[in-house]
Amino acid sequence: MTKVAGSADEQPQITAAMVKELREQTGAGMMDVKRALTEAGGNMEEARTILRKKGLAAATKKAGRITSEGAVQAYTSGNVGVLVEINCETDFVARTDQFRQFADDLAKLIAKSKANSVDQLSSEAWNGETVAQKTQHVIAKIGENVTIRRFQRFEAPAGATIGTYIHAGGKIGVMVELVANNKNDRAQEVARDVAMHVAAAEPRFLRREDVTQKDLDSEREIAREQALKSGKPENIVEKMVTGKIEKFYGEACLLEQPYIRNDKQNVSDYLKSAGKEAGCAYTVTRFVRYKLGEGIEKRGDDFAAEVMTYLK
Repeated sequence: MTKVAGSADEQPQITAAMVKELREQTGAGMMDVKRALTEAGGNMEEARTILRKKGLAAATKKAGRITSEGAVQAYTSGNVGVLVEINCETDFVARTDQFRQFADDLAKLIAKSKANSVDQLSSEAWNGETVAQKTQHVIAKIGENVTIRRFQRFEAPAGATIGTYIHAGGKIGVMVELVANNKNDRAQEVARDVAMHVAAAEPRFLRREDVTQKDLDSEREIAREQALKSGKPENIVEKMVTGKIEKFYGEACLLEQPYIRNDKQNVSDYLKSAGKEAGCAYTVTRFVRYKLGEGIEKRGDDFAAEVMTYLK
């Protein structure tokens, strides 16, 4: 135990190395570690015990667990919109009030933040602590690993509206930015209609000009191989490839997709008709769609069986 030389009532000396070591051992937040060390008079073993009693040291073991459940949360305030995916281990925890409150509070924090990545967000201040420390507290309280996976923040320009849609309690989330050349009361409704379409139709691009050359080359190569197998002459093959690419645009590009509420018109046509009724012109400028857990490895074990092992 290391203390500052002097009178008995002086505070123990807590070094940066001690804090670092205890954080690595327990996974607890920096301020929690410093408080525990101070309370323990600089005794590392006693500080570990204090953290364990508070349930903070348990977070380190949970931090490596797979988090493929959780929720996609949306939040709008004025001209700012946020879409964020927060993951946990089980759907049971994802439906708890504590997890939902954390997701809601985090979305509101992001709305005021200038962070552009999860790493930047993790170090942002949040009621006297950092976002990373707050997350550690949540992990300790709910008993599961919790991770902030990704987020998008839109700051809409003048004349623009942000519409959001959350499907199935957070399984899919969408945020759309819609610009109207004349301010009107229907813009929010139209933006939400488009967001609902995006949730259902899963477009990859806004318009055909946004399709990457790599994606286009890949689709063209696949279309050509399929067409050549038909044994048709080259001029017919080229027409078949062109037709396949047009079909790809209609499936992958939002503005060219058949509108989910009326497949006799595409999304671009819907925007034109909605704009005509409102006496303006609507333009979708960007969108983001999150599907909960996409691309994350799923748990292959029996989580209920794992819980039972702790009860034996």
